[in-house]
Amino acid sequence: QVKVVESGGGLVQPGGSLRLSCAASGLVVDYLATGWFRQAPGKEREAVSCNSITEGSTYYSDSVKGRFTISRDDIKRVVYLEMKELKPDDTGVYYCVARHGSCDEQWERYVYRGQGTQVTVSS
Repeated sequence: QVKVVESGGGLVQPGGSLRLSCAASGLVVDYLATGWFRQAPGKEREAVSCNSITEGSTYYSDSVKGRFTISRDDIKRVVYLEMKELKPDDTGVYYCVARHGSCDEQWERYVYRGQGTQVTVSS
């Protein structure tokens, strides 16, 4: 059974850092595009970052470029999102996703999705 579980969310002050983790059981992540979406209160869900080893590509939304870094440990089957210089606008529920094929900015195209972890950036 495939399971995608996020962890690492929490409350952090503006300018602070957090690292989100995504554990994927029942999946061989080596061949998958893996990434993160987020949904802020009252806003639509948006693609934040994605990495595809087979395509050799990494995507970051303009709002997080230079501050967030996606990485993966294929042996542990874990995907990470390192977030630095956090801003209140980064507040939201962060979801880990995975799909066969290339990265995609559309949520519906990801077959594997986690339940989300809350990130709150506030003083």
